[in-house]
Order: sequence, then structure tokens, then C-alpha cells
Amino acid sequence: MVFGDLMGFSDSDYAYNQSRAHSADIFFLKMKAWFWGGFSTLAMFLIGNIMGVFDINIMGWIIDRVSDIWSH
Repeated sequence: MVFGDLMGFSDSDYAYNQSRAHSADIFFLKMKAWFWGGFSTLAMFLIGNIMGVFDINIMGWIIDRVSDIWSH
């Protein structure tokens, strides 16, 4: 794992038979997913805003290419 035990537990801590998992284990799995989902969403918003400052418009490029392909 790149970041080690960032949130206090690693993948091997809960890599066992899920039929024996306690509700607290499932809760921590969900919290880890929510944490990384929120973190990645925030990071993508920040990167998108930085790209806008430097006039990098990826969606515009994609739309232009698709419309060029569609018109030919």
C-alpha cells in the first residue's frame, strides 16, 4: 500500500471471509470508500479549476473532435 495505514487499518486487516464480518467492519469499509470518494472528487474539482485558469478545455476539445467526425 502506498500510503500505509492512513486511516488506521490496512487491506489485510479486513481481507477475510466476509460472512464473518461484523457490522463495524462493514461500517469502516463504507467510511473508507466515502473518504476516498470525497477526496478524489475534491481533487478533481481543484484540478479542473486549475486547468480552467490555464485555459485548458478538454471537454471542448472532445466536443470539437466528435463534431468534426460527425460532420465528415
